[in-house]
Amino acid sequence: MRAVTLIADYFVIVTALNLIHAESIADAVESTLRAQGMERLNRSAGSRGHWVLLDYGGVVVHIFTEEERQYYNLERLWGDAIVVRPDTVSVPPSG
Repeated sequence: MRAVTLIADYFVIVTALNLIHAESIADAVESTLRAQGMERLNRSAGSRGHWVLLDYGGVVVHIFTEEERQYYNLERLWGDAIVVRPDTVSVPPSG
């Protein structure tokens, strides 16, 4: 993202099956990143929880229900950004 916006270096975009799933994913992301020493700057749930945004500064995690993901279509909105596929990212081992 850094080539197209100053908002963040990376957007992580996730699709949840429903509202409870979205909250569970958000909680798991927060717990995992907190254990890695990352502090969340902001958390918001727009559209009655159909879109949960976790702001970690350089990384912003967007968790959508399918309908909200299609409606907002961030991939189209930020279409000039380089796409990083999950299978190409190495994650350092925890603890």
